[in-house]
Amino acid sequence: MDLELRARRALVTASTDGIGFAIARGLAAESASVILNGRSAEGVEAALARLRDTVPEASAEGIAADAATAAGAEAIFARVPTVDILVNNLGIYEQKPFFDIPDGDWLRFFETNVLSGIRMARRYAPLMRERSWGRILFVSSESGLNIPREMIHYGMTKTAQLAISRGLAIELAGSGVTVNALLPGPTLSRGVKGFLDRAVKASGRPLAEIEANFFRMARPSSLTRHFAEVEEVANLAVYLCSPRASATTGAALRVDGGIVNSIS
Repeated sequence: MDLELRARRALVTASTDGIGFAIARGLAAESASVILNGRSAEGVEAALARLRDTVPEASAEGIAADAATAAGAEAIFARVPTVDILVNNLGIYEQKPFFDIPDGDWLRFFETNVLSGIRMARRYAPLMRERSWGRILFVSSESGLNIPREMIHYGMTKTAQLAISRGLAIELAGSGVTVNALLPGPTLSRGVKGFLDRAVKASGRPLAEIEANFFRMARPSSLTRHFAEVEEVANLAVYLCSPRASATTGAALRVDGGIVNSIS
């Protein structure tokens, strides 16, 4: 299926690795012009090289800036004044007991996971509305619905993204600009791979056993019972960024392996 993304310009924040890179690569494979973003110039250049290795015909550029900060956002705006597609992928997570989370961590998580996307949408959405076309996607998480006891501050930010994406979709009703949220479940990002590698080394048990135990103990409602590949998440994201998804807006779409125990 042709997703009709040729000549569309897309910015994906935090896209030098993991889900963000997979989304950027998927968009590039559909002939969109993509802008990769990361905090370091070295990381951005390495990601661009990987992208061009896998999608030789890719139209791609990169910008090194910390999208979690106001200064970083302004640096992005100066280099990228307008886009057709905005994917707010930037996010951080950590496991920490609720009673050990200080004010600074709550604020850091909010600014990185929530306010970063607000800044981006506030800048680019009005320009999309002027052109009567645009796509905005917030990469949230199933943790926005199933708040994880071990990282409540992370879950809080993912729920906030759902509220923002729905409210912004209402604000942009009838404009030709769609706004949606994507809810991945446990996914084999670099951080998760590191966690699994450490668990294998510490326990001496095989990876398959570690994975099975994780889903049995930590995510028992999963229906797939395995970690998703980043490309599996990106497939849905790329579709939502396309003209083919014109009737989907204000939605929270799950690519969570069935973890959320709900039919809607």
